[in-house]
Amino acid sequence: MPTSSNADFLDQWRYALAPYNLGYKVKLVSQLMYRDFLERLEPYGLTPFHYLVLCCLWEEDGLSTTGIADKLKQLGATLTGVVDRMESRNLVYRERDAGDRRIVRIWLTDEGKRLMHILPPIGAETIKKATHNVSKAEQESILKLLDKIVHNLL
Repeated sequence: MPTSSNADFLDQWRYALAPYNLGYKVKLVSQLMYRDFLERLEPYGLTPFHYLVLCCLWEEDGLSTTGIADKLKQLGATLTGVVDRMESRNLVYRERDAGDRRIVRIWLTDEGKRLMHILPPIGAETIKKATHNVSKAEQESILKLLDKIVHNLL
């Protein structure tokens, strides 16, 4: 049973304690949205991380693995395995850069390009579910705040 002095001490640090702190709540939101989106992607045999890589390539096809990793703030080893699986699914292919053979570029296949017209609306459904009672202004504010926090931590 907590003593009064323990309760007083913890109360002053409540903003830093789970399940009340920002980090815990961001993690929980992330896990819940991931789970919802994963279920929606299941018929396509894809994961949310596959979707993230595809989004990068839809914006700029032929990115290097390092370029994708930088955009997603991911470690190369994690990305390599994901690209391996995407290549085996015929969503992307790898090609050495003509100007610098050390660089490997990732290109969309026709199937990867086709998914550009299918997957974003599916992702939008998860976002719609998560934000059904959150105004557009609140959503924009949350995104700006999260961008600041990411910037502070990088």
